[in-house]
Amino acid sequence: MSEAPLNDQATKRIAAIDLGTNSFHAVLVDIYPDGSFRTVDKLKEMVSLAEKGLEDHLSRDAMDRGLEALKRIKFLCDSHNVENILAFATSAIREAENGGDFIHEAGEEVGIKVRAISGKMEAEMIGYAIRHNIVLGEEMVLMVDIGGGSVEFIIGNSKEFIYYNSLKLGVARMAAAFVSSDPIKKKEIKKLQNHFKEELTEVLRLLKEYKVKTIIGSSGTMENVGAMVAGRNSLTANRSLNELEFHTEDFNSLYGDFINFDKKQRLKEKKLEEKRVDIINPGMVLLKLLVDKSNIQNFKISEAALREGMILNYINNKKEELNLDLVGSFQDPRRRSVYELLRKCNWPEAHSRHVSNFALQLFDEFKEELKLEEPDRELLEYASLLHDIGYYISYRKHHKHALYLIRNSDLLGFKEDEINIMANVARYHRRSAPRKKHKWYKDLDKKLRKKVKKLSALLRVADGLDRSHYQNVQKLEIQNGAEIVNLLITTQSDPELEIWGCLRKASLLEKLTGKELKIFAVMENSK
Repeated sequence: MSEAPLNDQATKRIAAIDLGTNSFHAVLVDIYPDGSFRTVDKLKEMVSLAEKGLEDHLSRDAMDRGLEALKRIKFLCDSHNVENILAFATSAIREAENGGDFIHEAGEEVGIKVRAISGKMEAEMIGYAIRHNIVLGEEMVLMVDIGGGSVEFIIGNSKEFIYYNSLKLGVARMAAAFVSSDPIKKKEIKKLQNHFKEELTEVLRLLKEYKVKTIIGSSGTMENVGAMVAGRNSLTANRSLNELEFHTEDFNSLYGDFINFDKKQRLKEKKLEEKRVDIINPGMVLLKLLVDKSNIQNFKISEAALREGMILNYINNKKEELNLDLVGSFQDPRRRSVYELLRKCNWPEAHSRHVSNFALQLFDEFKEELKLEEPDRELLEYASLLHDIGYYISYRKHHKHALYLIRNSDLLGFKEDEINIMANVARYHRRSAPRKKHKWYKDLDKKLRKKVKKLSALLRVADGLDRSHYQNVQKLEIQNGAEIVNLLITTQSDPELEIWGCLRKASLLEKLTGKELKIFAVMENSK
């Protein structure tokens, strides 16, 4: 579930509607002065424009379903005082000879101006949305959005797209053309595979040329596949599928069972949407072909798709008109979304940065001793920067408010386990240490609880070193002995408050290391 914005300083509220073949998706967002946006509400309406296969003509019933869906979306937009509605029509509408009639009726009867976009533009915007939402590096990946009428393929990395296109291979179209049996017959699978190979010659060539190992999938079919894999393999995806990662072996295991199921058996599969039961098999065959004909080893899921790409495109085109100061310094979605949250919560920047620096210094010293890994360092940094955002709600129980805000702020680029780690570490920067009686800590598995305990032990000491919130401690030196850890602090003024603050939070680190923590102060002006 998406949360409403944390404050009322938004520049503009808009809605983006993706008019797809199977469903219409709407997302309502607030745009902020730094160019970031936050979800206010979402609505998904199943319309099944291709109920009898994708033809050159939309049936009257299909058009009426689409118009009724748009009316409900328009009502939602009006109730939230949306200022601009962006509505893009994709495969089914842009290909139909009477698609123009539907667009005209949407404007006249509903008051929504619909724009039919090209498949190429659709693919490009999906690529931008995924790149905004998912951590990409220099390695080329394949981004795939499997819709009802078309499938968008994007090959690229954090810097460029070397290929993006929309092909008429959507699951509703393929099911109507190639599948008439239930369960699907081997000869039907073979025909699908041959068709896909013929249409994907260029894609398969590029996958081999660039040695692509990862598929990042967006939208309904891919989300359903991800959810089914997560359910079968006990992967954490309770709140969000974004950044869900699984291996090819996990997909192959699902495929081996699923492709032999009849409708009744498919309906029993947890996490599969009922309205996809009749059309999902071509999507499974397509993914299986991509895996078998390339070196794909990993899958990732992105919850961002065309509608988020529409919003990003709008922000980029309207930045001068809206007087936006875009956050361009953070290409990494993880760091960017953390800083967007920090700004919205009016964070105590000087204190939080100071504490974060100390926490990372402590991490580097105790990393091997506490059996921590390098990725944990990044999570500790973000938890340290975010630890006091709970002040935005109130001072009282601000540590618990921080946990709530971090868990419910749709941070991009993070797996759900990572968000839970950061939220719990921030929560335990004050008051009691982690205990099993605490609900959100108790809900974590044993491995994650251990990690939270170790990282929060470091944050507690770091936070104590700036108890005054005035950055009195200018320098920290760590002498890590066999039985005693000496912290040598250089301060600007009297160090008593920082020594007191640090020692009262040191017990967890002492317990984990089996060492006594001592602090010695050196006045800066005594040198």
